[in-house]
Amino acid sequence: MITHTSFIPAVQNLSTETGWVETRNALIHFEPMFERLSFLAKEQLSKAGLLSSVQSPNQAELFVQGSVLKIYLQEDKNIVHDEGYELFISGKTAKLKAKTEAGMFYALQTLRQLVYSSEAKIPYITVKDYPAFEWRGFMLDTSRHYYSADFIKKMIDLASFHKLNRFHWHLTDDQGWRLPVKAYEKLTEVGAWRDDPRYSWGAIKGGFYSEEEIKSVVAYARERHVIVVPEIETPGHASAILASYPELGCTGGPYAVETRYGIFKEVLCAGNDAVFSMLEKVFDTVCELFPGPYVHIGGDECPHERWEECPKCQKRIKDEGLENASELQSWITVKVSKMLEERGKIPIGWDEVLDGTEKLGLPKNVVVQSWRGVEGGIKASSLGHKVIMSPLTDGCYLDYKHFDTEEEPGMHKVTTVADSYNYSPIKPEMTKEQRENVLGGQGNIWTEVMYASKIAEYMAFPRLSAISESLWLGEEKKDFISFAKRLVKHKQRLDRLNVLYYKGQLSAQ
Repeated sequence: MITHTSFIPAVQNLSTETGWVETRNALIHFEPMFERLSFLAKEQLSKAGLLSSVQSPNQAELFVQGSVLKIYLQEDKNIVHDEGYELFISGKTAKLKAKTEAGMFYALQTLRQLVYSSEAKIPYITVKDYPAFEWRGFMLDTSRHYYSADFIKKMIDLASFHKLNRFHWHLTDDQGWRLPVKAYEKLTEVGAWRDDPRYSWGAIKGGFYSEEEIKSVVAYARERHVIVVPEIETPGHASAILASYPELGCTGGPYAVETRYGIFKEVLCAGNDAVFSMLEKVFDTVCELFPGPYVHIGGDECPHERWEECPKCQKRIKDEGLENASELQSWITVKVSKMLEERGKIPIGWDEVLDGTEKLGLPKNVVVQSWRGVEGGIKASSLGHKVIMSPLTDGCYLDYKHFDTEEEPGMHKVTTVADSYNYSPIKPEMTKEQRENVLGGQGNIWTEVMYASKIAEYMAFPRLSAISESLWLGEEKKDFISFAKRLVKHKQRLDRLNVLYYKGQLSAQ
């Protein structure tokens, strides 16, 4: 019997009838607004085992031998939520209704999960579903280790399969720069490569994404209703930039693309106008390649030691009427945010962008991503900023070990599946006004110790599956015991999708 526990994430409302459609064939009818989506539906459902053909309602019906499930993609303007949908399966008909293409896509993912687990017997079912949060994301760090565009597409497909809708692409850091920028070719010629610390004979590793690869990833994500959010780290985590252009640092170098992990005192020189000329070009490139509304500006873990010693930075502090280096970082945040605002983008910053803002304030359009804990998000929401909650304290950091053993890959801390499931972007101490400023949350996959993409994949699942339900279902309807039972069936779906995931017993997690 199919119940609400059959899907991950669980659906908001479900009812069942007695009956099954026994078929491996389907005919997809679509209304005009869903024509583009109908071909992705055919591809995804066919891979799941439901051999599908596509036709317009105005065309003559195609003849397919055997029992056929007729799938109708229908517009319904009465559905309240933009990402909501309804799914009805009865007799030999499946009706999928939505107001938008995004809602229809999520209806298809529910049907897709059903097909993967039904073995040619599709049950009669009624689903009425919608997400609890607008921002349902995952972040992949490709700076510490470069992963292919094909792997990124696989992760985007898996994320969208779980109804996640944001891909935060961490493209730059101390260990590598992955974005081509015209007029600053050294960023990829030099900044994309570093010594591999695993080998003593000077092996080099790295790479960067071509414009064509980036456009391909963005288009692939758009088909699956995932917005790509590129991150350009400023003003810290800048070793790859400084190795490429030493004149942009406070000391002039020499610098190197880092092989170590951590926080480094070499940062962009806040007193050097050439830094901002470079960032203007970088953001021009970002805006050309990434049509989504958001750009992440970093802002985390920036030591001020060099600024306190640098004559140019001290002159900038004096000229701008600032008190100290902390306010200098706030000044940079304001300047960089204005660059993006002028380009029609919404800036996002890690919660350190709140620090040192007593004098200049934080531009109202800056979205604050809370990572050090929940305090930054609570403060930002009280100041009227939109907030993304992904605190390392609440099961959102998927680079942590699944369990505490030396053999398990990952950083030294542990995040269990239960930790990730119990995470919520909303905290009890928040006021109604603060809660309204929370866009949602995401799982973060930092890759300091993930030398291969398969390791990153293993670290992501099934914890990202748990986070997806927290963001789709909402706190009031969550039930970890139900999720644990569902996960057994869901792991079979992950097997069919060729996903490497942690297979430990839930009781041990």
